[in-house]
Amino acid sequence: MRFTYRAFADDSESVTWGECFQEFWPAYRRWYVSRGISQLPTFLECRTALRKHLPEFVPTWEHLCRVVGGGDLESRFLSLYRPPPFIMGCSQAVWPGDEPLLVRNYDYDPRLIDGTLILTHWGERRVIGTSDCLIGLVDGMNDAGLAVSLTFGGRRATGNGFAMPIVLRYVLETCSTVGEAVKTMKRMPYHMSHNVTLLDASGGKATVYAAPDRRLRVSSVAVATNHQKSVEWKQHALATASVEREQYMLNDLLPRETTEAAFAKAFLQPPLYSRAFDRGFGTLFTAAYWPRKGEMAYLWPRATWKFSFKSFKEGEKTTTYNGRKAKS
Repeated sequence: MRFTYRAFADDSESVTWGECFQEFWPAYRRWYVSRGISQLPTFLECRTALRKHLPEFVPTWEHLCRVVGGGDLESRFLSLYRPPPFIMGCSQAVWPGDEPLLVRNYDYDPRLIDGTLILTHWGERRVIGTSDCLIGLVDGMNDAGLAVSLTFGGRRATGNGFAMPIVLRYVLETCSTVGEAVKTMKRMPYHMSHNVTLLDASGGKATVYAAPDRRLRVSSVAVATNHQKSVEWKQHALATASVEREQYMLNDLLPRETTEAAFAKAFLQPPLYSRAFDRGFGTLFTAAYWPRKGEMAYLWPRATWKFSFKSFKEGEKTTTYNGRKAKS
């Protein structure tokens, strides 16, 4: 399968963003109403939840809703409040060296991703990140030097809360340090269980375990795969080798005295790199963030695509996924 990634900088009118939304909306609409419209929160419920928990982001949400025409269903979708469940794989860790570096693998179905890197300046912060539902992020960093990345938490529970991608967007729009991010995330209601690894320009780091049915837990170990402390969904953990990947990072990769390049390269090889593209858990890309430098890169086995706040060049890159490895 051939897949084309794109990168663009959003302007104040969000013209390009709006064009992308119109392109993706038919597929996202099918997903959003897949359980029936009656199962979705109302517009009023979505707006009330945003105003209560993400108040600083409400003006941006309202602006983006206007960009796409102000429709009821589109506006509810863009809140990412109580959406249908979604499951992915993923591995992430912070390099133990002097330069703050967060590396993650995104393991998912290439037919179900935005494949879009966006540079935005929607609020006080400039943010670079991999979009999800175009308004949220699965990984990213801001110009204050805070980087974030998520993995699925390996639990079936769902609740009356927000999808993690919009929480990551909110964190990067409003926070500058790991401490601020953790404080913000502790007060959020969550829709599903996710693990979020945080890193800031000073080297502060943490992994938080968020869930809809229990308090947020915080760990100083900046490593995450697809379970929270212990395995609760055994079938998913076995299918994605969650424990094996975690143990490899904790017991092999992190203790090594590796260079930044060698650390990132390890994510392009088994056991972290997955070839399970036909099962929806293949490694689609590796993302590396240097929050102190304000730089990031997408990595594939045969290609690298670099970006920074100082030099963000819009463009496209095509990758082919098969049962062996991604080719770029």
